[in-house]
Amino acid sequence: MSTLADMPVGARARITEVSGAPGVAQRLLEMGLTPGTEVEVLRFAPLGDPMEIRLWGYLLTLRKGDARGVGVERLGAAGSSA
Repeated sequence: MSTLADMPVGARARITEVSGAPGVAQRLLEMGLTPGTEVEVLRFAPLGDPMEIRLWGYLLTLRKGDARGVGVERLGAAGSSA
């Protein structure tokens, strides 16, 4: 399974599952990271963590440790016809 943390800058993906510790998974779901949602990876901090993604019309900064609990299906780079 690919996770959100594995996606490079510019990649688009569709969330397939959210897992992890119950409190963390619930918080991710509340932030809009729900199955079926499309996300785009915008950037990583200089040391690689955290990462910034776009979903539901807003930007979200997420630690890579939390992003590892978000399973995704890669759709392709932004602006491509994938």
